[in-house]
Amino acid sequence: MINHLTQSALYAMTASITIVSLAFLMFFIAEPAISHGQNDTATFYIRQQITDETSFLVDPTDVTMAGGINGVTGGNATGTTQFVVTTNNTAGYRVDIAYEDLDTDGEAMLGDASGDNAIRDYDGDVVGEPSYNWTASTAAQFAYSVSASNTPDADQSFKSNGTNACNTGSTDAGGLHCWKAPDTGAFTIIDRSSSAVTGATSTIFFKIVVPSAATPVPQAETYTATATLSLYAN
Repeated sequence: MINHLTQSALYAMTASITIVSLAFLMFFIAEPAISHGQNDTATFYIRQQITDETSFLVDPTDVTMAGGINGVTGGNATGTTQFVVTTNNTAGYRVDIAYEDLDTDGEAMLGDASGDNAIRDYDGDVVGEPSYNWTASTAAQFAYSVSASNTPDADQSFKSNGTNACNTGSTDAGGLHCWKAPDTGAFTIIDRSSSAVTGATSTIFFKIVVPSAATPVPQAETYTATATLSLYAN
């Protein structure tokens, strides 16, 4: 009887040890998945596009030339207009100018009433580039020049060597020396290579010279030329 109880107790103890051992074994098998789980990450982007903004902050205004000119004895008159460009483009911008051709002779400045082209386009150009100082003619002539508040902005055509030639050197002629004939084709007058977030100012100068006893003789009326500026981001 005692042996039978002892044997039963032994079997019970063995079973208990086996169950506990299996429980520990199951814990150690499952434990790595519980205590050493993989870290997770998620990457995402935030994007914002900044667009180029290049525009006229101040448009050029109409020009009324200062100084009356006598039709027979002649004389000269000048005028200016300014424009301001703003841009966030680090490569800068360029400005082209083109004049309307209002008659078959290709002159830019015509009489408002008669359509007469007695004021001719300046003929002192050097192969389509501005000439240094004013080249006289027997005809009445109309020309323009360009200057920039930031000297490098003016196109090379309107810079001089400071003595006798344009389209060379680095001196801004300031509307005093480099004169260009108006043209129906686009001609670059400003070429800036950097941004101008607060605005960059440029000035266009105009000049009309009528020699004494000009040929042809200008009629007594108002003459008008029309020009268009085009702005491009570099």
